[in-house]
Amino acid sequence: GKRFGHGATLAKHRRLHLGLQPHRCGECGRAFGLRSALARHQRAHGEERPFACGECGQAFALRSNLALHRRTHAGERPYRCGECGKAFGMSSTLVTHERVHLEEAHGAAQGW
Repeated sequence: GKRFGHGATLAKHRRLHLGLQPHRCGECGRAFGLRSALARHQRAHGEERPFACGECGQAFALRSNLALHRRTHAGERPYRCGECGKAFGMSSTLVTHERVHLEEAHGAAQGW
């Protein structure tokens, strides 16, 4: 297995594999596994959002995020899990999903 010099580093590693997200945004409720990810997200609340979805009105700071969002309306799910075949609209959602399989495999290896 992997070795860690600090307990906090090990704790972050475990949260990653278990998909735990203890850091929650007070403005929108979205949760994150790392405090730094929450801080980056919270900065986005103050950004200008000039790219609005013509279908639902949700606005984005980046044109690329609007393009990703449009997939939800179109039903596009180009990212498929190699383990179970479930499909997702964003690669980040697939990565989050794949943690379930990592947890199952790690738990089985540890005798959980």
